[in-house]
Amino acid sequence: MSNEELLKIKNLQTSFRIRDDYYAAVDNVSLNVRKNEVLAIVGESGSGKSALAFSIMRLHNRAKIEGEILFKGENVIDMSASRLNEMRGKDMAMIFQDPLTALNPLMTVGQQIGEALFLHDRKLTKKDVQDRVIDLLDQVGIPRPNYVIDQYPHELSGGMRQRVMIAIAIANDPELLIADEPTTALDVTIQAQILDLIRDLKEKMDAGIILITHDLGVVAEMADRVAVMYAGEIVEITDVKTLFENPKHPYTRSLLNSVPNSTDSKKQEKLHVIQGIVPSLAHLPRVGCRFKDRIPWIDDSAHEEHPELREIEPGHFVRCSCYQHFYFPDKEGVEKK
Repeated sequence: MSNEELLKIKNLQTSFRIRDDYYAAVDNVSLNVRKNEVLAIVGESGSGKSALAFSIMRLHNRAKIEGEILFKGENVIDMSASRLNEMRGKDMAMIFQDPLTALNPLMTVGQQIGEALFLHDRKLTKKDVQDRVIDLLDQVGIPRPNYVIDQYPHELSGGMRQRVMIAIAIANDPELLIADEPTTALDVTIQAQILDLIRDLKEKMDAGIILITHDLGVVAEMADRVAVMYAGEIVEITDVKTLFENPKHPYTRSLLNSVPNSTDSKKQEKLHVIQGIVPSLAHLPRVGCRFKDRIPWIDDSAHEEHPELREIEPGHFVRCSCYQHFYFPDKEGVEKK
């Protein structure tokens, strides 16, 4: 992992209009990503992960975006449309969650990957493009690339379509790659292959990778650092080893405790079920700890009125003082001091 910073996000706020008001789906988020690093962003559906990814790529149509997204020192928020088009797909790229909706059903696989290449290098000949497309299909582990190049997305399986999406994303060797739930709809074998592929790309291209997922198994296997996101805010950031061995925020601990541990079935305790759901955008509590209502057995006095992300040990940041008082109700006698 390099120390060279690729991306620095400062106080990012992405708000969407609901009737007459704007509501922040990404609320005061600050993060950084270095070269040759995988930063995982985890949280339940509705916690703001994809809204954050789309903000970094400036793909929101009607959102109000405030703060700074500095990519190699240049603020993405202030970029002109032409500069954005130049940068997207070349310097930073994204693997989308659903390849079937992200790919064009009327264009062959070869045409779609070729378009991504030609957009950023007009000097390429037809033969150059075709050779590079076949090479990319081969790189992402697609068998018989000479045949697949002429196929349409609907003729491919889900795993193959996801590989095509990755081929498009890496066509121009981007320095920053955002993978939004890249393995959600895939079976376990294909999932492992896709993750291996992303890991190889990181090593080969020295790229920084933002991996958005709700799968903690994927996080354990892939990430260098982890940012836990809840209701639009980052509630904990640390390296992956610390996150699994010494999680602090009640939300992080609840997530980890709700995942079955397959390594030792005898020791497996009863799984924790997190009460309630992530509140909708219009009903998010904007003052106090946003996770408070889902841990009602913790006294109100344990929460801060304006919780901030604080460094509790080098490189380990946690939001709200409630982590110091948290326990699981069914282990009250053991945990509560």
